[in-house]
Amino acid sequence: MRRRVRTVYVTLLVVTCLGLALPLCGSIAARGTSEMLLDRINDTARLSGVAEPSVLTGSVGTLSGELAAYDELYGVAGVVLDRDGGVVASSRAGFDGTGLEEAVGGAPAELPAEVRTALAGGRAGADTVVWPWNTEPLVVAEPIGSGEIVGAVVTSSPTGGLRRAILLQWLGVWAVALSVLVAGIVAADPLTRWVLRPIDDLDEATRAVSGGSLDARVPAGEGPLELRRLGESFNRMADTITSMLESQRTFVAYAGHQVRNPLAALRLRVESLGRHLPEAGTREHRLALDEVDRLTRICDSLLTLARSGDTGHSLVEEEIREAAEDRVAAWQPIAERAGARLECGGDGTAVVHCVEGTLEQALDALIDNALKYGGPGAHIRVLVEAPATVRVVDDGPGLPAEQLAEATRPFWRDGGPGGSGLGLSIVVTLLEMQGGTLSLGPADPHGIDARVDLPVTGGPPTGRVRT
Repeated sequence: MRRRVRTVYVTLLVVTCLGLALPLCGSIAARGTSEMLLDRINDTARLSGVAEPSVLTGSVGTLSGELAAYDELYGVAGVVLDRDGGVVASSRAGFDGTGLEEAVGGAPAELPAEVRTALAGGRAGADTVVWPWNTEPLVVAEPIGSGEIVGAVVTSSPTGGLRRAILLQWLGVWAVALSVLVAGIVAADPLTRWVLRPIDDLDEATRAVSGGSLDARVPAGEGPLELRRLGESFNRMADTITSMLESQRTFVAYAGHQVRNPLAALRLRVESLGRHLPEAGTREHRLALDEVDRLTRICDSLLTLARSGDTGHSLVEEEIREAAEDRVAAWQPIAERAGARLECGGDGTAVVHCVEGTLEQALDALIDNALKYGGPGAHIRVLVEAPATVRVVDDGPGLPAEQLAEATRPFWRDGGPGGSGLGLSIVVTLLEMQGGTLSLGPADPHGIDARVDLPVTGGPPTGRVRT
């Protein structure tokens, strides 16, 4: 947009300068020529009145002196012709300013156009314009005779002085035009910025909102009416989106909190029931406790997701190896009951800056899926790698490539046991808000390789420190 506005502006500026300078130069040349023509026409008319008696009587002594004096005073050659085009008197010997030598003694049709016009009773040279590149003299022809045309007076004026004067004025015009053009081009960038400032403000606000800064707004009351309306519409849209997101977060936080408390009470009661159950019910009792714990983790995920919209109040620095070892230790009893082997490996270590609970939630969801779908005897490895990567690799049956690509969509299920289809989608949302990624791929020789990448904070591992 900026380049287009600047191009249109500079193009219009150039066209305007040319549109003003070219006619002005033509006017300067026409005005200078007109002034010189008026002077020469007056002189030629005076010489025509002086020459009429000499042409009629054939006495050219006084006429020749008059032409010579005029030529010497003004540097303008003059010649008097009779009605047949013959030279009656000339201001200088060999005068050929109008090509008369070739025409003298010839037929009238061979005479120059100016002479033929004058002999026909007209005035020649009044429609001439002298241009700086035209080196020909200014020729004016005036008929002789108050009634019957008996001849013509022709003057040939050098135009060097006039051409120089016109050229100097042209240079002044083009100097002003170029100055205006340069000044306009220099002002093009700030002027374009000023014109497009409302659009830039709208662009910055759009980028800020798309980047998560929902409080960004377009300044009101600036720019053209159409852009002000667009800015007001954008602000109303941003207000609506912010209100909707706040309502959504409030609902999610409220639902998670309200469900979490009954779950905590339920777990205590279910756990206390263990003392009254026979040995045969111990396994089912443990499974019930595991389900309550799983529901608690889902509530924690909802609360973490609701808090993630305000990351400035929930960011922590976490050492990924410590977090991975903690989650493996927490899931070890469940893995043993499921008949799976769970271990932590890899030689990576790094400090990451993320929403509190993000890494734990991601590992919980991935380990839970690996235990659920890996089957009895599954081998699950949690590998910590550089720069800030945690992989959860199992050797279960795995999923086809097309299902791996769909597995992170909300509510997606492959028809297996249990699950709501939200665990991985919540993990993806949490990671993306903090510049992280979750990718699922096939393991070798079979199974799923889930990879979590987080941005590295830098510095030595310092454990978890709330910021």
